Amino acid sequence: MSSGGSHYRPPLADIAFVMERWIDAPEDWKRMARYESLDAESARMVADAAGLFCADTLSPINSAGDLQGCTLEGGKVTTPDGFREAYRAYTEAGWTALACDPEVGGQGLPQLLDAMLNEMIVSGNHAWAMYLGILHGAYACLYAHASESLKATYLPHLVSGNWLATMCLTEPQAGSDLGLLRAQAKPQDDGSFRIDGNKIFISGGEQDLTENNVHLVLARLPDAPPGTKGISLFLVPKLIPQSDGSFEPNAVFCDGIERKMGIKGSATCAMRFENAQGWLIGEPHRGLAAMFIMMNSARLHVGLQGLGHAEMAYQLALAYAQERQQMLAQPRPAGATGKADAIIHHAPMRRILMDLRVWTEGMRALGYWAGHVLDLAEHAPDAQERASQQALAALLTPVIKSFFTERGFELASEALQVFGGYGYVHEYRIEQIVRDSRIAMIYEGTNQIQALDLLQRKVLTGRGDGLAPLVEVFRQEAALAAQCPAAQAFGQALGQWSERLQIATQVLAQDAQADAELPARAAEDYLRLVGTIAMAFAWCRAARVADDEVHARKRDSAQYFFDHVLVDAEHWLRKVQAARHAIPAIR
Repeated sequence: MSSGGSHYRPPLADIAFVMERWIDAPEDWKRMARYESLDAESARMVADAAGLFCADTLSPINSAGDLQGCTLEGGKVTTPDGFREAYRAYTEAGWTALACDPEVGGQGLPQLLDAMLNEMIVSGNHAWAMYLGILHGAYACLYAHASESLKATYLPHLVSGNWLATMCLTEPQAGSDLGLLRAQAKPQDDGSFRIDGNKIFISGGEQDLTENNVHLVLARLPDAPPGTKGISLFLVPKLIPQSDGSFEPNAVFCDGIERKMGIKGSATCAMRFENAQGWLIGEPHRGLAAMFIMMNSARLHVGLQGLGHAEMAYQLALAYAQERQQMLAQPRPAGATGKADAIIHHAPMRRILMDLRVWTEGMRALGYWAGHVLDLAEHAPDAQERASQQALAALLTPVIKSFFTERGFELASEALQVFGGYGYVHEYRIEQIVRDSRIAMIYEGTNQIQALDLLQRKVLTGRGDGLAPLVEVFRQEAALAAQCPAAQAFGQALGQWSERLQIATQVLAQDAQADAELPARAAEDYLRLVGTIAMAFAWCRAARVADDEVHARKRDSAQYFFDHVLVDAEHWLRKVQAARHAIPAIR
């Protein structure tokens, strides 16, 4: 049995559908001065070029890079064969500058297109993608908070991709609780600082793709108050640029690389800062505020990793199911021939493949929409619209990061089942996707942290109506679907679930007043409930805007979602309601 279908094929038709029909982005671009010259044809050209790079350059080195992994010798990391050449091609094509401000050398294109690019990169090669995963977030952080001197020195190199960046948060004793970090920063007479401390799990902390690495490091000043209120952010380069154009090595060292379950082509480093020179970004003791822009960008991109894995898993499973011959399906389906049928004709396989399809395409709509919401939050012409879109983005970010990465892993596991025993063999690629996809549920804030962020910090604040901006979008779509015969039933279901979600949220807010732990018990299932209803919104809109024969397949998928998948919402609602019962102590 061959391992056919092993290379990535960019889903360009669905990408165009989402951008042009589902979001109708070209119409919004006309309203934004930054993007008014961008049209659908230009966006398609960007997608075509990105897809070609990911399919022809990244995907072919993915499996071999997983087997080869990274090596560390003398403090220097060597990445897998082909990784350096791929990165050179990526920067020469200008991809790192895609969504950056033209004033600093960027192309000034929307974050929607950056979301599209990130999905396809991860589908092609997740491990390679890790080296540039924080690059745009670091650019945004410096652009918003760094001094003019630091911007002039570092931004052009980051925008061009000439240098890469890392985010150095985690320490051995301080994971999700950054208030426990111990790295120290001592002020110097020249305005710089000396950084001492150890950081772990630093993706690309050392690499051979670029000459310089710009580390963004959280540390404490001598007068720092305890906890997260005493954390500052510093720029600490591997090589310090000198006035004569030369570079001075900084006291930044890679002490080891992790041997991991997946993304083995990504160097996950233990870093040591030993009296290293750095510069403050933003205000003292306000490091988390300075990092906020970077974290939002990173969490959206991590959510899109779940989408990228789901897309690749679907492609592999579909290709295998079309090829693999097995016993006769019973009863005989239309199109089945011969003494054995391709397993795509068997009901259990069709169910798995349809699950993969509707989740993948629904997540693409929601993920790209989140990127577009970020564009509107920054560039919409009206201040009130910018504020409302920012509120929506704050709700979407934790849902997309947590829900998409969880589904990406689960869908990859489901896809492996299509292959039977072959799925457990490296040659068929799917086992690597299962391994690679698992990490996305952990880094950039664990999925449990995301759930708490959504429910405790955003939904239940104030009067407990923090989810209102998202529920209102669901209601508006349900009302529009009521005017479309092909989507009326879907709109009715969406409207009903929007009301049930609002009621469940109100009950949670009321009960939480007497039970402080209730939000923590309910948070994960509440996020899954919100995510499932958001998928219903995605498919209701897809059915409504799929108004020709070319997109008839979309309505088939919408029908499948509302018949077979939306029932999950009932399960998650029951789980949220069950959270009112306390969890016993572990004895």
